[in-house]
Amino acid sequence: MQGQPGVVLAHYGQASLVESASGDIIRCTTRRNLPRTVCGDRVLWASSNPREGTITRILDRKSTLVRPDHNNRPRPVAANIDQIVVVIASKPSFEYGMLDRYLAAAELLDVSPAIVVNKCDLLDAESRERLEQRLSLYRDIGYPLLFTSTQTTDGMKDLYSALKMHTSILVGQSGVGKSSLVQTLLPDLDIRVGNLSQVTGLGRHTTTVAMLYHLQDGGDLIDSPGVRDFTLCHVNPEDLAHGFREFTPFIGQCRFHNCRHLSEPGCAVADAARRGEIHPQRLENYRSLVKAMNASA
Repeated sequence: MQGQPGVVLAHYGQASLVESASGDIIRCTTRRNLPRTVCGDRVLWASSNPREGTITRILDRKSTLVRPDHNNRPRPVAANIDQIVVVIASKPSFEYGMLDRYLAAAELLDVSPAIVVNKCDLLDAESRERLEQRLSLYRDIGYPLLFTSTQTTDGMKDLYSALKMHTSILVGQSGVGKSSLVQTLLPDLDIRVGNLSQVTGLGRHTTTVAMLYHLQDGGDLIDSPGVRDFTLCHVNPEDLAHGFREFTPFIGQCRFHNCRHLSEPGCAVADAARRGEIHPQRLENYRSLVKAMNASA
């Protein structure tokens, strides 16, 4: 064995924060022949002094959430997750296409997806009912849908239960309140962040990089920086259809084996949408995504 086991809590530039098996936090560099580590990586590392070390091996990842960088190259965001929690809010207004892209990413990674509508205290009864109705199609598909507020603590117990015993990542647009959710879920967060900043020497940067925290009753939670948008990375249309779980019973039943479910005759997915077995909005979002992929190819 090339060192002792650890988990990467965060990656800062050339350094990674590694938690040892005993719970110590070590600032580690990575051997030059190894790829860049990401939050959630299981690694082997060797100590160079009580607070520093070197990552000697990155263990196989069970899953990797990837998004394209500025040059459209795959950039891993987090590793070894088994749940993606998409956080949206009534303010800022969210885009259903991005929600579908995150859900598709979860399906293609074979990890559990969930949807959290945060800041529900800002909604009056009529607005909440209207939003619940718009989002009901996701609940009908089978996605967990939670309404939360860190101000009133509405839904926070349910969210904690949904996170317990999972390795989850919170994702979503900037401003939806992910960090506030983490603060409410982890009452001792300030102490943890203070300990981490002592090791990094970089101050209390809690939302500039993905950061892994342990839940008190079991499970891990990764808080990721807010994004303006999320794009699926290097996914072809044939695979993308499998990212829409309600399409699955109809894939392979189309007239043409290479049907992309756009405007081809005899498309079983389109027929299912006409019968009401697939929500038309989901099919439209899928088609828009395929066209966007084709345009950027």
